[in-house]
Amino acid sequence: MAASLSQALYLATFTSSASKPSASPISPPSIKVPTFSPLTVQPLSSAFTPNVAHVITLTPHATSTPSSIPSDTSTTTFHGLCYVVGDNIDTDQIIPAEYLTLVPSNPAEYEKLGSYALIGLPSSYATRFIEPNETKTKYSILIGGANFGCGSSREHAPVALGAAGVKAVVAESYARIFFRNSVATGEVYPVESEVRICEECKTGDVVTIELGESRLINHTTGKEYKLKPIGDAGPVIEAGGIFAYARKTGMIPSQ
Repeated sequence: MAASLSQALYLATFTSSASKPSASPISPPSIKVPTFSPLTVQPLSSAFTPNVAHVITLTPHATSTPSSIPSDTSTTTFHGLCYVVGDNIDTDQIIPAEYLTLVPSNPAEYEKLGSYALIGLPSSYATRFIEPNETKTKYSILIGGANFGCGSSREHAPVALGAAGVKAVVAESYARIFFRNSVATGEVYPVESEVRICEECKTGDVVTIELGESRLINHTTGKEYKLKPIGDAGPVIEAGGIFAYARKTGMIPSQ
């Protein structure tokens, strides 16, 4: 009987399982692939107008015109007594370092600075450039040899000469820093000679310098000497130095 019961249970279970509907198989989702129409390129029409670029008008800084540039040195002439020195006159001889504390922008100190010009010359120069108790020299033209103004780069050297009353220096050659400082300060005209005029002239001779003709005339001896043209440095010195020249020509604003 136990066997019959087991068999009955088995059949009931099998029948129940068989009567259940079978699950439908899972189908994969459908994927829709988009379709593309061919790209149509339209040709450029003849009426095509490119973008118009912005036009920028630049206004240049005011430049110098011939009328605004200081006149040339064609009529600049210096006449007076000359003081003659030799080669390698350095800036310590022109103005010793102990006087560099004087401030040239101060009128009183500017005049005092000039009173010490060439005070450093050796005792072999019997004639003093500036007489005792005087602030100005009677020699308005200084004549030198080779390498004039060598040594330190102090601006006081040409300033002291200018403050003393020197108008021009005529030398066989210059230390470039002295030449540049002379132009930058506008104190003296540094003119180069083509021969050693320092061996032809003597202190106290009366001379004339004509910058336009580039010549020096010694009225005492009656001789003339050719000088090298001052060139573009002339208008800068005539204006009073590089800053005065820049203001006068519109390179920098006027004060």
